[in-house]
Amino acid sequence: MLNLIEIDDINIPELLIYKQMRDNAFTKDNSFVADSPKVINLLLESDLEIKSILSTKEYYQEFEALIIGKNIPKLYVASRKEIETIAGHKVHHNAMMHGIRPESTPLDVLGDNIIMLDEISFTENIGSIARSAAALGVNSYLLPRQGPHPYARRALRVSMGHVAKLQTHIYEDIFQTIETLKQMGYTILAAEVTDDSIELAKLEVPKKWVLLMGHEGKGIAQEVLNICDKSVKIEMVDGIKSFNVSIAASIMMYKFMN
Repeated sequence: MLNLIEIDDINIPELLIYKQMRDNAFTKDNSFVADSPKVINLLLESDLEIKSILSTKEYYQEFEALIIGKNIPKLYVASRKEIETIAGHKVHHNAMMHGIRPESTPLDVLGDNIIMLDEISFTENIGSIARSAAALGVNSYLLPRQGPHPYARRALRVSMGHVAKLQTHIYEDIFQTIETLKQMGYTILAAEVTDDSIELAKLEVPKKWVLLMGHEGKGIAQEVLNICDKSVKIEMVDGIKSFNVSIAASIMMYKFMN
C-alpha cells in the first residue's frame, strides 16, 4: 500500500521544486521536474533517483503497482486545482515528478552508434531526437554543455521520457570530443550539404559511427566540418533546402541502422 501524504499547506518547502522549476532550469543537486503520467511511468521503469511525486489520488490508484516498487520517499496527493496552484499554470495532466538527472556517461562506455548534437537551440528538438534515437536503437546521445539539456521539462515531455533509455554524455569542447571519438575508432559523419557530401542512399555505413547534427539555422560550422570524416546529405527535390533537424536525424538514423 502506498504511503500518500495529503497536502495541508501548498507552500511547504518540499513543494517549492514544483513551483520554481522551469523548462531548462536545474538545482545544484541536478534536480529535474517531469510531468504527465506517460512520461513519469516510463521514467519509473528506469534506474533514475526519484525524490517525490505530486499527483491526484486517481493517478496513484491506477499505477500503484508501478510506483510501489520504486521506494520513493515522498508521494504527495492533491487535487488538480491545488496542483495547478502549486505549479503556477494550468496543468494538462494530473501528475508531476521530482527526480535527479543521471551523471554524464563517459565516452569510453558508449555504444558503437552515437547521435551527437552541435548547437541546437530548441528544447523540443532535443526531445524529439531522443525519442527517435530510442525507437531506432541508437542508444548513445552526445550534447553540448551550453545547449538545452535532455532532462529539461519540455525535452522530457517531447521525448515521452524515452531519453531515460539513452546513455547521455554532455561534452564541453566539440573539437576535443570529436578527436577523442576518432581515436576510439568512430567515423564522424556530419549531416550537412557541402560540395562533397555523400548522398544518404549511397553511403556505406561503418560499424562504429557518430552522426553529427548541426544548428537548426546555421548548420555545422566549417571548422567543425574540417575535422569530421565525411559529410552526408539527404536527397531532396529542387527548391527544398532542408528538413527540420529532428526529422533529418530520424531519417539518417533509420538508414544507418538498417
